[in-house]
Amino acid sequence: MAALTHLTRGIYKENPVFRLVLGMCPVLAVTTEAKNGLGMGAATMAVLLGSNIVVSLFRRFIPPRVRIPVFIVVIASFVTVVDLVLHAYFYELHKVLGLFIPLIVVNCIILGRAEAFASKHNVFDSILDAIGMGVGFMLALLILGSVREILGAGTWFGYPVFGETYEPFVLMILPPGAFIALGLLLGFMNKTTGVIRE
Repeated sequence: MAALTHLTRGIYKENPVFRLVLGMCPVLAVTTEAKNGLGMGAATMAVLLGSNIVVSLFRRFIPPRVRIPVFIVVIASFVTVVDLVLHAYFYELHKVLGLFIPLIVVNCIILGRAEAFASKHNVFDSILDAIGMGVGFMLALLILGSVREILGAGTWFGYPVFGETYEPFVLMILPPGAFIALGLLLGFMNKTTGVIRE
């Protein structure tokens, strides 16, 4: 039962974007299209999974005084691997995500999970936590990217959703549209979970 809790916590109850409001820089910047959100979410999940495994494996050997610098080095190593893989095999996506891939190093979701979870739990639980948080982050980016792309361009993953007569709401693919869409989705999430009451 605890394993299921570790796996599902990040998807809904402690969703990094909609519940904890973490990682806002890439959330707002790269979600102009659904595929960008999916790509950034997958890259972040790969780094989260790798860093959680390594931190959990070596948690007893890392002196407490240097744990944060060690965690950052581990995270930076995985970010470099992900960046090189994207550059080699998904070049178009890599061009779009650009600077936001290296910035995963300072994404508070990654360092937060290393500090708060992986450094205190076994490898199996850390893997489940990384998958749950990674999927939650990826779903949030996919949802936000989908809303912005559908309303702002009339497409979803590049395919037309509405007819040729649709007038795109261009504001949604501009920076203010990211804040508006995120605010509406956060409000919806809070309303459906009972945080906001009538």
